[in-house]
Amino acid sequence: MTPQLIAEAAATAAGISGSFTLGVAGAAAAIGIGMIGGKAVEAVGRNPGASGKVLTLSIIGMALAEAIAIYALILAFQGR
Repeated sequence: MTPQLIAEAAATAAGISGSFTLGVAGAAAAIGIGMIGGKAVEAVGRNPGASGKVLTLSIIGMALAEAIAIYALILAFQGR
């Protein structure tokens, strides 16, 4: 194999693995955010007086779950 062919194969593999990383992390973040939102609605339904605290904690939880997808986006652009 020529060095150029090896470099092209490596670039293709890096693109596929980066896309896979982003896809898995994005799906996991979406599932996590959905679960947080669902449980927050359930908690407010059970105790409407605690809606302020539940809202604050759910926003923090959603931000942390979204951060995972952002880290994966950075890794995908690096080809890891």
